[in-house]
Amino acid sequence: MMYFGRNLLLPLLVLITSILYIFFIPEEPFEIKLLFKLIPMALIILYALLRKRTGRRSAHALLLAGLFFCMLGDGLLPIWFVYGLLAFLIGHLFYLTAFLNQWRFSWIRLLSVIPIGIYAWIMGGKLAQHMAMSADLKGLVIPVIAYVTVISLMLWSAVMTGNVWASIGSLLFVISDSILAWNKFVEAIPYAGVLIMATYYAAQFLIACSIGAAVHRRSSLLKVNIKY
Repeated sequence: MMYFGRNLLLPLLVLITSILYIFFIPEEPFEIKLLFKLIPMALIILYALLRKRTGRRSAHALLLAGLFFCMLGDGLLPIWFVYGLLAFLIGHLFYLTAFLNQWRFSWIRLLSVIPIGIYAWIMGGKLAQHMAMSADLKGLVIPVIAYVTVISLMLWSAVMTGNVWASIGSLLFVISDSILAWNKFVEAIPYAGVLIMATYYAAQFLIACSIGAAVHRRSSLLKVNIKY
């Protein structure tokens, strides 16, 4: 029972601090708002750090690096958008590399590249079209298109791992960033702030959970191979 309680403590803290930030922390003062924005991510990183480390350690380290750069992006995005975007881009590259290290080929999963590719084409084209009409946003077209491309590849690589947590987490990340980009560059979305952060925190937590899930699967396969 005590072990079960310890396992639930950090996830519960992540949930509480996420709800606190999304629904109760006022916009001002900005510094306090930013601090509470980062607390759930810090807890998620701690949770990922404490996950079982047997199996392929490189994937664990890459996912931790991805979580860290995403938290860095959280802090930078409201102040310096381009630097925040760059931090998130680096984070996704770490995620992408981690998922490629856990690649498990399947023709069915491979076909997911089609809807993901269609999403990237439509979303990237729509964002580029709207940004190109604004003199202030023209310079962001290439970075944003690069970001859409990388996050789409990240989602596909997550699906190819066969890891449910990684796949759902990455899908939620794409949904979160799509709402953010559409709300910022195309048109306002009702309750955008709540939708963005709720899907974002859920995405990061599930990606952190994928560490243990991947390890458990590998350990089980190893035991089967040894037995037989």
